Amino acid sequence: MWEQALEDTRTAREPITVYLLDDHELVRRGVRDLLEVEGDIKVVGESGLAQEAARQIPALRPDVAIIDGRLPDGPGVEVCRQVRSVDPEIAVLILTSYDEDDALFAAIMAGAAGYVLKQVNGQDLVTTVRRVAAGQSMLDPVVTAQVLARLRDGPPEDPVTRHLTPKERQVLDLVGEGLTNRQISERLSLAEKTVKNYVSTMLGKLGVESRTQAAIIAARQASRHERDGSTRLGSSLAHPRRR
Repeated sequence: MWEQALEDTRTAREPITVYLLDDHELVRRGVRDLLEVEGDIKVVGESGLAQEAARQIPALRPDVAIIDGRLPDGPGVEVCRQVRSVDPEIAVLILTSYDEDDALFAAIMAGAAGYVLKQVNGQDLVTTVRRVAAGQSMLDPVVTAQVLARLRDGPPEDPVTRHLTPKERQVLDLVGEGLTNRQISERLSLAEKTVKNYVSTMLGKLGVESRTQAAIIAARQASRHERDGSTRLGSSLAHPRRR
């Protein structure tokens, strides 16, 4: 069995090195004791702050970084992304209390090798550390396939704006920028009366009464698209680890 094979060969190799990032000292101490009692795992560094860990982990080059999903000064997945952009040989486990689809999606896209709930059994965590250190991914292949499909298909269409025509979407975006009908007509090379008709139809489809309400919807759409785009462009799936 895999666990037995690891047990048989661990004495012939250097210890697995681990870095711990969690804002609770008691959690770090507990995980450290759990890992180091095994004899083949050594904790080489720890921190309770995201930015500090983002600097320390690439310098220490641990085999595995165990990173809390939520930290006082930033999300753990961002630390994962930064670390793996510098050194993709470092395997990252996201350790979290929250079983959320979006968080799992973010972890996979940041290049994490595993996503582990803090309710995990202690021995299971030890086994997970050994496996990712040996190059295995501990991410469910079904979930990974769903993430790839989400990337391929793009974010789900917003039900609020899905009934808008492409031209009405353009008008909505420009309303969100604070442009008047005259300015929109100049930008789109349309008659001002035509723009007024577009705005009226757009407001009706959105179920709102004012340009201000439409502008709020446009701003929310822009923010969402920016997040989705930066996630797709600024991250990569986990690389197999070479030992």
